[in-house]
Amino acid sequence: MSKMSKFPRILFFLFGFIASTAQADNIVTVGVAPHGGYVILGGTVIPLKEVTLSAQIPGIVQTLAGEEGDSFTAGAELVTINDDELQAKKRSAEAQLSAAYTAMQNAQVQYTRELWNPSIYNPRPMGGMAMPTMFDSFFDGGRGSPMGSGSDKGIERHADLVTQGTQVQTAQSRIQQAESGLREIEAKIRDAKSTAPFDGVITDKLVEVGDTVQPGQPLLKFSYSKFLRIQAEVPARLVPGLHKDMVVPARLDVNNTKVNARVALIAPEADRQQHTITVKFDLPEGVPGGPGMYAEVMIPDINSPTRALPVIPKSAIIKRGSLPSVRVLDDEGKPKMRLIRTGIELDANHVIVLSGLKPGERILTSEEQSPASWDKP
Repeated sequence: MSKMSKFPRILFFLFGFIASTAQADNIVTVGVAPHGGYVILGGTVIPLKEVTLSAQIPGIVQTLAGEEGDSFTAGAELVTINDDELQAKKRSAEAQLSAAYTAMQNAQVQYTRELWNPSIYNPRPMGGMAMPTMFDSFFDGGRGSPMGSGSDKGIERHADLVTQGTQVQTAQSRIQQAESGLREIEAKIRDAKSTAPFDGVITDKLVEVGDTVQPGQPLLKFSYSKFLRIQAEVPARLVPGLHKDMVVPARLDVNNTKVNARVALIAPEADRQQHTITVKFDLPEGVPGGPGMYAEVMIPDINSPTRALPVIPKSAIIKRGSLPSVRVLDDEGKPKMRLIRTGIELDANHVIVLSGLKPGERILTSEEQSPASWDKP
């Protein structure tokens, strides 16, 4: 019986198809897939979010949330600026608003009285003998005087109403002005206290308690570092080989850690001087290291000549140490451990192998039995 008959369930796939699994023996044959070359680019680990907190008002720094490396929760006060002067201005503005309301009430009373009890029809003071003076009679507007007329009284009453109505409008405008001034002061008082929009860590403290600051002056830098990213400047010619949510191999400088990174953002424009495009890659949660550290990503180069690269199921990979490994069957059908280097994921279940395997070799999936009898490579 030939070696092939010893493994009746082994399936071989031709060029362009991924490796298949023999269900009975959990044996797979390393398949091939056409793929171009790769370019390894250096990048920097960055936090998912990073904020520079700047002063909104002038004043003296009263409190700070802590030092570099200190953590805080969402809603915590990060920086407060002394607001004694603003509080005094607020009290003054409240007094002005109260006075404006009083003036408004008085103006409304005067307007109502003029509307229902016009002053033009009110008796005027008499002369010394309780008789109208000649001057009063001359300008009486018609009450027993040949010089007056009813139309003159109507014009005068209209003018009085307009005058009182103008005073009401002026009082209303003063109220609006006072309310606007009070709201402006209250907004500045709120700006005196800066609260955290999310859980984070202080990465840089730029001022000390007691410092005098001006609007726009940076105070603190903080970040959300639970999730990390790699930021790399990718040559424009390589960007067509990337797309959002694509998974590529990455290496972190800490312990030479190898992980898969997912394309999160591709900048819409290239840098005008470097002619590169900023690309950000999401890292898995809990990876070692932190912001500012060096990392590398492996970018596919669609412009390079196409090669047939080995493809295996992800279930065949055993992660031990810094490099993954697989169990390769020798000519006698015995499994031996072999280190490999993986590339990008073709889909959720298969990955390209950059080195360590050849198409056509036979490997075992991770569901195989205990490796106690395996030979060392």
